[in-house]
Amino acid sequence: MSVATTATDLLTIEGLGHVYDGKQPFEAIGRLDFTVPEGSFVSIVGPSGCGKTTMLRCLSGLMKPTRGTVYLGGEPVTGVPRDLALVFQDYSRSLFPWRTVAGNVAYVLPRSMPKEERAARVAESLEAVGLGAAGDKYPWQLSGGMQQRVAIARALAYRPKILLMDEPFASVDAQTRAELEDLMLAVREQFGMTILFVTHDIDESVYLADRVLVLSKSPSTIVATIDVDLPRPRDQVSTRELDAFVHLRSDIARMIRDQSMRKPGTTPVLDEGGTAS
Repeated sequence: MSVATTATDLLTIEGLGHVYDGKQPFEAIGRLDFTVPEGSFVSIVGPSGCGKTTMLRCLSGLMKPTRGTVYLGGEPVTGVPRDLALVFQDYSRSLFPWRTVAGNVAYVLPRSMPKEERAARVAESLEAVGLGAAGDKYPWQLSGGMQQRVAIARALAYRPKILLMDEPFASVDAQTRAELEDLMLAVREQFGMTILFVTHDIDESVYLADRVLVLSKSPSTIVATIDVDLPRPRDQVSTRELDAFVHLRSDIARMIRDQSMRKPGTTPVLDEGGTAS
């Protein structure tokens, strides 16, 4: 059964919840309801252990939620959708060390694709992430940041409608992280891609996104939906100096701090502006 969505909603999450079974069942996700408009960049932040990765597994079809439904393009997600790609934090485990960079990118392409089209798709994707000359190298010959670029190129080659990213830059140094952030903005612009980006870095969430969703402590709910009205194109220095940027990141940091201090079993209270207290 499909669901009625607006013309711009690509991903729709209705009543999503998840409980891990065991001797002491753990409710990781309480209830999540939100949409991701087509072509948008949405960041998700929250306290440590708030269920962000569990949520992504449910959205991507890798895990069946305990309750609720995920719709992609109006159709329920019952397995890993053809139009979705996922980029993980641990890039070293997501790449095949025995395959070349080009071979890793080509791996996701259908075998039925003509050889010339396949080569062109790989070349375009590697060029988009600044690795046009690295196709013959192996992942272990590259730095961590370059390996993550390969993982991103592989996702681009797949041409998904939506790209889910699970703290993809958490394992690289600060300079490389900034470069990868700007790379994602360029890639989003070039391919018109919809991106849902999970991060624990508040500044990163504001810098990249059109909208930031703030999650509560587990069992997680959405305590705030914040539209990021910062000018584009964005710049690592001038954007972060804007008063609006500073205010946004401070407000989000305050929400996450308050959620981290909330006692287990209590429900976050929202004010009229949608902020938890």
